[in-house]
Formats: sequence, C-alpha cells, structure tokens
Amino acid sequence: MAFYQRLKDLKEDADLTQAEVSEIIEVSANHYGKYERGETDIPFSKAIKLADYYNVSLDYIAGRTNDKTFISNISPSLFTEKFSRLNNKNRARIDERMSQMLEAQGKKE
Repeated sequence: MAFYQRLKDLKEDADLTQAEVSEIIEVSANHYGKYERGETDIPFSKAIKLADYYNVSLDYIAGRTNDKTFISNISPSLFTEKFSRLNNKNRARIDERMSQMLEAQGKKE
C-alpha cells in the first residue's frame, strides 16, 4: 500500500478532516491534500508528527508493515534491560522523549 493511501486511511479512521490533520502537522490543508494524493512526498518531520498523533510506527505510515504498533512487543523488562545499557546522554534523550509523549497523550485524553 502506498504511503499516501495510509495517510488518508489514518485520517478517516480518526474521523478527521484534511484541515484538522493539516493543523496537527502545521501545513496548509491544500498542501496536506497533496500528501494524501501522492503529489508531494511528506517530509520526515511531518510523518513523525503523524506517527506520534496516530500512535503508529513510521513503517506503518510508509506502508512497510501492516502492524500499526512499534513497541507493544517490547516487554517492560526488556525495555528496562535495554535502557540500562544506554549511556547517560541517551538515557536523558529517552527520558525527554517519553515526557513529550506523555504530555501529548494527556492532551488527547
């Protein structure tokens, strides 16, 4: 499946309009429409915003997988084990990203 069809399907599944999605990723509704029609490639930074908003992986948006999840298969103990092997800089980056995700999640709920 082409990524632009994925964008349209995710938008429809969330009962959003093109205008609403365009606000989420901070582009005009007209420009977002070009992403959905496959006329313009979506920038990576915009795809990340959509993946975060829809809580799906970038691979799902790109059509590389039909599995929407990207971390559900990682058990808390495996996550903790991997986290413990990171250096302090990368631990801080993970902590910061998790804080951002929790904040965004709180806004959706």
